[in-house]
Amino acid sequence: MKTKIEIQSVENATNQKRTLAVSKFGFLSVLFFAVLFFSSTVTFAHCDTMDGPLIADAKKAISMNNVNIVLKWVPAANETEIKDAFNQMMKVRVLSPEAKDLSEMYFFETLVRIHRAAEGVPFTGVKPSGTPIDEKVLAADKSIEVGNLSPLKGKIPKKNLPELTERFEKVMSLKNFDVNNVEAGREYIEAYVQFFKFAEGEVDGHNAHSHVSEGNTAAGVHGSETHTEASGHASHIPWILSGFFFITAGLFGVLYFKKK
Repeated sequence: MKTKIEIQSVENATNQKRTLAVSKFGFLSVLFFAVLFFSSTVTFAHCDTMDGPLIADAKKAISMNNVNIVLKWVPAANETEIKDAFNQMMKVRVLSPEAKDLSEMYFFETLVRIHRAAEGVPFTGVKPSGTPIDEKVLAADKSIEVGNLSPLKGKIPKKNLPELTERFEKVMSLKNFDVNNVEAGREYIEAYVQFFKFAEGEVDGHNAHSHVSEGNTAAGVHGSETHTEASGHASHIPWILSGFFFITAGLFGVLYFKKK
């Protein structure tokens, strides 16, 4: 017959093993979640970050009190909604510093939401400054800024350079449009999209989307700048897997302690 000391020793050993198992499981859970989180953050779209060209144009529109600057990013069918959001924001932002911040973020989110809806991808909020962006996207933006393809050197296969150069030259030829000529702006964005798609490695044939309807302009296919519709949904896969992991982990934990 076991003594009380022996029984207590067995219970202590069992508790220690249980604690160690839970600690290991907790550590692995946190590690797994962290990997999923960071793997998904690198896929955030270029156009829905505070550092992206869409928000940059939105800020410029506010500073110049000219909504036309951002209309090129959305389909013609959504112009009224953007104009209404812009006018409301401009009236409210002067009331106080807090009103300024809130109303401007409301406008940013409205603009990005409509833009993303036209892409066919979910709106997941405006990502903060510093959100990781693919180096090819950054290099492509820099190429337009400096007027040559040197930032993309070494990032694009040599066999793709002639096509990339052709797309880049079209972008540059359309770049200096009148900001109040919204249709010209959309034509530029369409060329911009095609250039970014190719720079990122999506070879879909020359000017595959060059003819779009008025209701589904280049703004509507701009999602290909960083995501096609499929890849936009694919970016949610890590979070779905994470959910399944933690549900399974919870069930495992319940069964483990119940058995003990």
